[in-house]
Amino acid sequence: MGAARAERAPAKINLTLRVTGRRADGYHELESLVVFAAVGDSLTFTPGRALALTVNGPTAAAAGSIDDNLVLKAARALAERVEGLKLGRFTLTKRLPVAAGVGGGSSDAAAALRLIARANRIALDDPRLAETARVSGADVPVCLVPRPRVMRGIGEILSGPLALPKLPAVLVNPRVAVPTKDVFGALRARLEAKRQPASGADFESRPRWKATDLIETLAGEPNDLEAPAIEIAPAIAQVLADLRALKGCKLARMSGSGATCFGLFATAPAAAAAARTLRGKHGEWWVRATKLG
Repeated sequence: MGAARAERAPAKINLTLRVTGRRADGYHELESLVVFAAVGDSLTFTPGRALALTVNGPTAAAAGSIDDNLVLKAARALAERVEGLKLGRFTLTKRLPVAAGVGGGSSDAAAALRLIARANRIALDDPRLAETARVSGADVPVCLVPRPRVMRGIGEILSGPLALPKLPAVLVNPRVAVPTKDVFGALRARLEAKRQPASGADFESRPRWKATDLIETLAGEPNDLEAPAIEIAPAIAQVLADLRALKGCKLARMSGSGATCFGLFATAPAAAAAARTLRGKHGEWWVRATKLG
């Protein structure tokens, strides 16, 4: 048995999200600017004979059945593609809210793939690893190497890493789970009633962005899932209203399919002060000051 290894599984944040159409197989295509937070879950891996997973942490109870966990799904999928793959025991510490639009399970799965790859001396650009990420879940490919990127298609088409500034932020979840399939179901009527939207802002052409320019550009972009998510979970509207009312909040928006929302601030102290204010007002909410990038 080898030594234990550890990986962070950072929260994935969709700064923008345009739904550009629905494919014949029922999947929705999108275009999204994705960044990662300095908060997240953590995963340790000890090589051994049998594949196993233990889950602990403050949000472990909401994480569902261990047998259905994406960490095990990803590990098994890679084992099908790599003969003689060394597996072992994972311990997952869940800190992120579940069904929250921050890709917690996908980031956990990606961290598991990185750990197994390192233990088996598999390069992160190995096509077998990329294929495993694709079959493990729509958000797993962008989480495999957690850097800012534009994500397209159903999540399988990724830009190169983008040079974005670190953005001080507050993440807020009202502790309401919002299943992604329900949000896309609520979106369907809206999508069928409108034309396919034009492509969004070009985040890839600039070699570097200033924070003020980036936030200004983000303000002109949508999250197309925000309105249908609010139909399912009206608490999201309250979160956004409270974020926008905070001193120094430059932009507030929902991430992914919700219900987690983010507020962007000019400085880390401003974000920390805003988080304290929200905790004082809504002690039942999950609130974290962080940086996105």
